Amino acid sequence: MFIADKWKDYEVLSTASGEKYERWGDVYLRRPDPQVIWPDDKFEEKCNPNAVYSRSSSGGGSWTRLKSMPSSWKIGYDSLGRKLTFIIEPTSFKHTGLFPEQAANWDWFGGLIENAVRQGRDDIKILNLFAYTGGATLAAAAHGAAEVVHVDASKGMIARAKENVNCSGLSDRYIRFIAEDCQKFVEREIRRGRKYDGIIMDPPAYGRGPSGELWKLEDSIFGFVSRAALLLSDDPLFFIISSYATEITGEAVSQVVKLALPNGNISCGELGLPVTDRNICLPCGFTTRWSK
Repeated sequence: MFIADKWKDYEVLSTASGEKYERWGDVYLRRPDPQVIWPDDKFEEKCNPNAVYSRSSSGGGSWTRLKSMPSSWKIGYDSLGRKLTFIIEPTSFKHTGLFPEQAANWDWFGGLIENAVRQGRDDIKILNLFAYTGGATLAAAAHGAAEVVHVDASKGMIARAKENVNCSGLSDRYIRFIAEDCQKFVEREIRRGRKYDGIIMDPPAYGRGPSGELWKLEDSIFGFVSRAALLLSDDPLFFIISSYATEITGEAVSQVVKLALPNGNISCGELGLPVTDRNICLPCGFTTRWSK
């Protein structure tokens, strides 16, 4: 398991029976998590949240505020000495605009980028696909990438990513934000002959692009990874895939990467977050890492 255990502004305080109790800076939230399949008889007395998320029987859900809290706020993360800042804002879909378990990946590829820069490579280009609010984009830029291309189909997510870039003091870095279906973007980059030294992707289990393009992970992942692999430079640093899909395993995706990128080192495992009140880790999806 790749554990994101370097956080100061975030922690999973307690877990029980499909729920987790978290601290996001000075704000405490309680929300569902299907991976929490164990009980804790004292969970209720441990929880004192600012807000609780409840699912609706008709789909979706909503937050109930129990104590005063801002509508949005900022938290920071120190990635190998590089300070990243994120805007947190609870949404009607249960999310907050950040997946803190991804910090384990930021540190991993951040170290690879920094090492390459120390060796004299000053033109490193990174592609971040399904880039959401830009956690990986910030990390790549902060660790020394000369160019980061951030692609996501949601204009709203791109707007938030730009805000996170500004909050992190990275507005002077060369970051290209592109609102487009990731499959279409990859095909266009192949035609253009563009190359990248690192590729990051966090594809959804299911979704549609801005023009209705259908994405279903198990049907699309092999072809997409194979095509995206053509964008790697002659001396690439890494290729990394994360996913929260439950229909297929991380090991299955690692075999896809092995077929698409046969020459390299591959590691695969769950992403995890430590749970403060117990000596356990909360599984948070899987990741496959390829490096030269």
